Amino acid sequence: MPPLDPALLEKARRSLRRRDPILAPVIRRVGPCELRRRGDPYRSLLRSVVYQQLAGPAAGAIAGRLRRHFGGRYPRPEVLLAAGESELRALGLSRQKAAALRAVAAAFADGTLTNRRLGRMGDAEVVEAVTRIKGIGEWTAHMLLMFSLGSLDVLPVGDYGVRKGAQQLYGLSALPARIELEVLGERWRPYRSVASWYLWRSIEVAPRG
Repeated sequence: MPPLDPALLEKARRSLRRRDPILAPVIRRVGPCELRRRGDPYRSLLRSVVYQQLAGPAAGAIAGRLRRHFGGRYPRPEVLLAAGESELRALGLSRQKAAALRAVAAAFADGTLTNRRLGRMGDAEVVEAVTRIKGIGEWTAHMLLMFSLGSLDVLPVGDYGVRKGAQQLYGLSALPARIELEVLGERWRPYRSVASWYLWRSIEVAPRG
């Protein structure tokens, strides 16, 4: 999988500007893509579980408490498995999220998944492998691919921010359904991750009415 180096991101940026005249003004206003890796696959999965279906500040607060409780970082699998549900719930995690975190830890503790193995898989294989874990869905798999494994061609069709950005930018009457977003995203291949990043940012730079 190619690294997220500045030259490659700039190549993706230029390609998207040529291919998509609607996205191009956003790319110009926002500037260089700052898509960056966020840790190894195991810890990236833990982080995504915490952030699922929560607003950024609320999720960040829970993630901060979780890391502080375990010495300033996301805990190793065996440490997380040794923590009881009540211990995790006291940090602000729902019962479902506590169970999902422990399921991720179990998969890495028993060798079902490893950082190295995930790094060698193709995108579709990664999605299939991690969504076998109870509590891990496609959105989490897509975040793993984008922010830990460095895939440049992921379109997180279930992400609200990507859908909202597409709705506003392309003048859609409603949030695009999966198939509508996939069709729209064909023009962004093989840089759909970068296009998604600009869709997130397009909400921030949209003109105020």
